Amino acid sequence: MPSSHHRYLVLLLPFVVAVTLSAVPALGGGEEAACDAASPHEEELRPDRLTVLLSGYSERRLPLLRGIAGAYAAHPLVLAVVVLWCNPSTPDDRLLLPRFPPGVSLHRTASASLNSRFLPHPAIRTAAVAVADDDVLPDAAAISFAFAAWQQRAGRPGTLVGFFPRSHHLDLARGRWAYAAPQPGRYSMVLTKFLVLGVGLLRKYSCSPELAAARAVVDRERNCEDILMNFVAADASGEGPVLVEAGSVRDWGDPRNDANAGAGVEAMRAVGLSSRGGVGHWEKRGECITVFHRLLGRMPLRYSYGKVVEATVAEQGLCSKAGRLVRCDQE
Repeated sequence: MPSSHHRYLVLLLPFVVAVTLSAVPALGGGEEAACDAASPHEEELRPDRLTVLLSGYSERRLPLLRGIAGAYAAHPLVLAVVVLWCNPSTPDDRLLLPRFPPGVSLHRTASASLNSRFLPHPAIRTAAVAVADDDVLPDAAAISFAFAAWQQRAGRPGTLVGFFPRSHHLDLARGRWAYAAPQPGRYSMVLTKFLVLGVGLLRKYSCSPELAAARAVVDRERNCEDILMNFVAADASGEGPVLVEAGSVRDWGDPRNDANAGAGVEAMRAVGLSSRGGVGHWEKRGECITVFHRLLGRMPLRYSYGKVVEATVAEQGLCSKAGRLVRCDQE
């Protein structure tokens, strides 16, 4: 069972999504500029609102990305939605037309690096940031609950709050770390499908010279940026992440969507890293944990137990099965 400080009374704010394609996004940006820019003073950051960072790369996902960005922008707790477009080959007119919804700004990154999703973008004016995938959307209740859970621990540096847990363990036979699904009641990482964190972690991840070699591993493998962020957060906090459960989360990229999901879902799933890799994907991520441990000279990941919720469900993702949206792990 979760400890007493994991029980929160949260006001879950309903909202109606009304996506209109009528805003002109701004293009520009770069990793060096983001780190060189002066960061806002803590007192200038709004503690009561949330900035959503959405990273995009696949042009096939652009229609879905526009809809998801608009849904986030319509949430009353979201101050801004920043889309970081990480595909340098995409023409500007492909991004600008049709336009992104109001409240959404679009910024091209200098490269296709997965590290770009953690850039401390100068548009951020909130103490908390939600880093999210372009094929996952929590409903209003889930967003509100995750943000409230982060606010309860805002004084603790390095807090990560998410819906999708993973774990690690030492493979003694092979002499290396392994990446794994969470054990019952125990996990050590949360995925960036949707992740709430403090803005200071973005700067530490992106700008710390100590992490340069680890960021290079992310670039080389085109993978594991979420694992490295869990390393960074645990190193700052000395604690594991916080798993929450509320509302529901639609996950277009989960491979457990069935064959009846339709061509649109199949297209979303086909470009996802985890769906393409199979067992090799999990092996590669275990190798990343081992390499990050070696590069940092320490193993900061810590286990967390329980979650901030009363009900017990393995994961929050919703998949399309037989024409219905159900829990992805539901047969």
